[in-house]
Parts: sequence; C-alpha cells; structure tokens
Amino acid sequence: MAKDVEVVERHGEFHARDYQDPPPAPLVDAEEFAKWSLYRAIVAEFVATLLFLYIAVLTVIGYKSQIDPAHGGDGCGGVGVLGIAWAFGGMIFVLVYCTAGISGGHINPAVTFGLFLARKVSLGRAILYMVAQCVGAVCGCGLVKAFQRAYYERYGGGANMLMEGYSKGTGLGAEIIGTFVLVYTVFSATDPKRSARDSHVPVLAPLPIGFAVFVVHLATIPITGTGINPARSFGAAMVYGKEKAWDDQWIFWVGPFVGAAIAAIYHKYILRAAAVKALGSFRSSSTL
Repeated sequence: MAKDVEVVERHGEFHARDYQDPPPAPLVDAEEFAKWSLYRAIVAEFVATLLFLYIAVLTVIGYKSQIDPAHGGDGCGGVGVLGIAWAFGGMIFVLVYCTAGISGGHINPAVTFGLFLARKVSLGRAILYMVAQCVGAVCGCGLVKAFQRAYYERYGGGANMLMEGYSKGTGLGAEIIGTFVLVYTVFSATDPKRSARDSHVPVLAPLPIGFAVFVVHLATIPITGTGINPARSFGAAMVYGKEKAWDDQWIFWVGPFVGAAIAAIYHKYILRAAAVKALGSFRSSSTL
C-alpha cells in the first residue's frame, strides 16, 4: 500500500496530511460471490445500460426521422448532432449519479476493463459487469425496436458504423482517443486521493464523466457514430441484425479496450506514480 503526504490548505495556511491508498482489489475474490451486494450491483449495471441504450437510440432514430426529406422531414430540423451528444452525455450523468453508490456506475465494458487493470475491481466482478452491460444494451435496443419497429429498421437502429470517406485506421484511432478521454475522466473524477482532499469531488463526479461523453460524441459522431462503449455498439448491432452493422464491429471493441488500457496505465503509473513508489519501496526494503 502506497503512502503519500498530501498538502492541504486551510485558512490560508498549508498543512501536511498523510494519505494511504486503498488496497488493490484481489484478482479473484471468491467471497464476493456469496454477497448480495455483488448481484445487486450486476442488476444495477443491467438496468442502467438498458435505460442508456433505450434513450440514446430513440434520440438517434428520432433525429433521423425528423430530417428525412422522403417523409416530410426538414434538413435543418431535429435535435441535431448537438442534441444527440447531449442525450448520450446527459443519460450517463444521470445514470452514474443513480448507480455510483451501488455498482460504481460503469455502464460500459471499457470503463470496467480500465478499472480492472487498475485493480479497482476483481476479475469475476469485471466479467459479470460486462455481461450484464451487454445484455442490458441488447434489451434496451430491443425495447426501441418493439415500440417503433418501422422507424428502427428504416433509420439503422442506432447502430455504429464507419462513415463513408473514413478509413478503418481513422475509425480505430477515433475510438481509442475517445475512450481514453472518457476513462481518464473516470479515473480523475473518482480518484480516492482527490476525494480525501476535496470533499465535494464525490458529489460532482458524475458531471465531468457525462460531459466527457458529450464532448467525445461531438467530435466522433461524424466518424463512427461514436462507440466508446462496446456494449452500446454490440447491443445496437445485435438487435438491428443487418450485415453492415457488423462489418466494422471489431473497431468498437478493440478501440475502446485499447483506449481504456492506455488511460489506466497513464493514471496509475504516471500520474499516481505507482511504478516509482513500488521501486522506492523495493529499494527501501533491500537496504534493511
């Protein structure tokens, strides 16, 4: 366990305060499978991802129907890309706020993967979260299709696809960088060291996470429709079922997982200097 000295300002004066990192989550934790809290968290992840996809996909389909000239739409009407980005970012803000105290509010396999690499969650919990998120995404898209089948089929089911004129490399890069922004924000907003120093941080954590989703969507909707969430891409492709939705599906898994891994390494080993601390502890013990 790493121990730091945190400098805190109080009434214009600076005071040193010890801070101790929480212990890393075990790789395999058999005991948690006997706890109701794990299964409650899995249900929370399932429901949150279902609601996220339901609202998000409805927004995408609604926008496309509003601008479709073949059905009386106005090319300048609808919520626009800005509205779609707000729908995605706003829902993440709401759902993280609602579920953070139960499951951590991941709602995204890439976020779960990044937190697993940083030893914030065990392997078993990470796998179960990812399964719940993917199943929730399928169910959320399924509800949209059940309620609006004609619109769903006509306007692509909200599935992520590489847009015309962009190469696979460009799409992959957009997903890697976009997910890095999101997962880096998650690490920064939920950093226990920051929480110990600034009491307001835990309350505000959902806001920057939702805002990160919003700005990434603004940047990458024209390229890939914005995945940065493998469950979102998988659920939409699974329910839509057309071949085009599966053509570049690998981009929406590889990109987010690579981006999440880079964010985890950057935060843990560079910003939090875990490698330097471990080396220092090794040198101290070797001199005894």
